[in-house]
Amino acid sequence: MSRQVVRSSKFRHVFGQPAKADQCYEDVRVSQTTWDSGFCAVNPKFMALICEASGGGAFLVLPLGKTGRVDKNVPLVCGHTAPVLDIAWCPHNDNVIASGSEDCTVMVWEIPDGGLVLPLREPVITLEGHTKRVGIVAWHPTAQNVLLSAGCDNVILVWDVGTGAAVLTLGPDVHPDTIYSVDWSRDGALICTSCRDKRVRVIEPRKGTVVAEKDRPHEGTRPVHAVFVSEGK
Repeated sequence: MSRQVVRSSKFRHVFGQPAKADQCYEDVRVSQTTWDSGFCAVNPKFMALICEASGGGAFLVLPLGKTGRVDKNVPLVCGHTAPVLDIAWCPHNDNVIASGSEDCTVMVWEIPDGGLVLPLREPVITLEGHTKRVGIVAWHPTAQNVLLSAGCDNVILVWDVGTGAAVLTLGPDVHPDTIYSVDWSRDGALICTSCRDKRVRVIEPRKGTVVAEKDRPHEGTRPVHAVFVSEGK
C-alpha cells in the first residue's frame, strides 16, 4: 500500500497580516492608463506612484513615513505632456527618479529631502530620441548616470544622463515588434528582453549582439516578462 507523502515547505504555515489603515496610503488616484507596468517604485526614502492627472502626465512622490490619507491637493511631479508609463528610482542616489511617457520623452527628476512641498515641473534633464511612447526605464545597476529606455518604436536607448546623449542604440533589427520588458544583469554586462514576437533575448548591449535566445518560453498570447536572477540565470 502506497502512502502519499506531503512535500514539506518552510512557508507552509506562513500567513500575511494586513497593515493597519494608518500605515497605508489611502485615496491615491492610481493611473488608469492601459499599459503593462507596476505604476509604482519604492526606495529607502520614497514611494512613487503614477496617478491620474488632467492635461498631461504626473506621478506622486511621498516619504515612506508619511502614510495615511493622501490629500487630493498633494503636489505632483508633472512635467510630461502625456501620461507617464513607467518610473524608476536611481540605485546610486535615492533622490533621483526617471520617468518615461507617452510624449516620447524620458525625464530625470531630483526630489528634495522630505518630499515635495510644491509641484515639480522642471526636470534635471529631458532625454529625447524615441519616436513613439516610452514604456520602460531602467537604471544601470553598477554604473552611475547610465539609464536605459525602451519605446514602442521597438528601440532601446542607453543614455549618459550627465550629457543627455544616447551612447548605445538597439534598433528594430534586434526587436521587430513591441518590447514587453527589459532587465539588467546584476553586474550590468547584459540585458534580457521579452518581445511581442514571442522571443526572450539575452543581449550584450555594448556590441549589440544577441548572445542567447529562447522562442516561445510560454504558451499563450499574453505579454511575457523576463528578469535576471542570481548565478547568471
